[in-house]
Amino acid sequence: MEKMMGATLPGNSTVELKEFEIPKPGHGQVLIQTKATTICGSDIRCIYREHTGKGAEGYIPGMVAGHEPCGIIVEEGEGLKRFKKGDRVIVYHISGCGVCNDCRRGYFISCRSKYRAAYGWQRNGGMAPYILAEEKDLVALPDELTYKDGAQVACGFGTVYEAIEKIGICGNDAVLVTGLGPVGLAALMLAKAMGAEKTIGVEMNDYRIQLAQKLGLVDYVFKPGDDTLAKIQEVTGGHGVERAIDASASDPGRQLAIRATREWGRIAFVGEGGTCNFTPSPDIIHGQKTIYGSWVTSLWRMEELVERLVRWGIHPEDLITHEFPLEQAGEAYALMAGGQCGKVAVVFK
Repeated sequence: MEKMMGATLPGNSTVELKEFEIPKPGHGQVLIQTKATTICGSDIRCIYREHTGKGAEGYIPGMVAGHEPCGIIVEEGEGLKRFKKGDRVIVYHISGCGVCNDCRRGYFISCRSKYRAAYGWQRNGGMAPYILAEEKDLVALPDELTYKDGAQVACGFGTVYEAIEKIGICGNDAVLVTGLGPVGLAALMLAKAMGAEKTIGVEMNDYRIQLAQKLGLVDYVFKPGDDTLAKIQEVTGGHGVERAIDASASDPGRQLAIRATREWGRIAFVGEGGTCNFTPSPDIIHGQKTIYGSWVTSLWRMEELVERLVRWGIHPEDLITHEFPLEQAGEAYALMAGGQCGKVAVVFK
């Protein structure tokens, strides 16, 4: 069989390129030529530095990394029902069993079956020239979107879109986002597209603050501090925001998201890990506030998001600040781990 190189993550803040056979698609499968794969914060947190992930985030050593791939189908297996050779596709990054309640809702992310396997975690992912995928895990990539747009849909933008749909955002709302990494920046981009009256960001990293401002995603941006809550209240007429999204995964960031939200407001937590210490009565009960937990998204909502990205005329690839070939995947992961960047992509010809 033909061979290819793929990037694996040993867990010691390094990347190891290994040789793999180019797979042949079986029944209900396709072989995708990878065009772009972006790096997610969970890759850094749970695999790159050390293998800390458990269960759904448990990486099998030696697997090709990369759970945010996008490409074009170059070979068909038998029994395909929708997609064909030549189709441009996004891969939903979890392959669920397909028959449990969560999978039937489209939430492969929540599948608890022994058959569940995430691309780049428990099965080979997109940090290689080719990726074997199940047809049921694919979303069509419209011609109006680039492969780099598509790579970010499944995880980063899909995650944020799910949260936004839960809390609801419209032209009446001031929206706060705490933590302006790639997920937080995606939240701001979508909030703007959905007509948010005012967007406010909180971030300590100067590079990411400047990126948010350069892209025109924030009306106000503040660094975290003792007076940050007062500043948010000042720019919202003393009321606070109607909607807040925490992408910081930090205790102070989550507390701020709760306390900066006005009465009857809604808050979504999308940042993974960490803790949150708050006092229920003054912080949420008396203010009639609602906190939503939101983990990735469903397959059908991903398809909806792709359609709306085209209608809104926005491009997730605008958040990509650095691109690398596969041979320089080590540099790509190191840069993402350092945080002095927006989104980082590994691109293929």
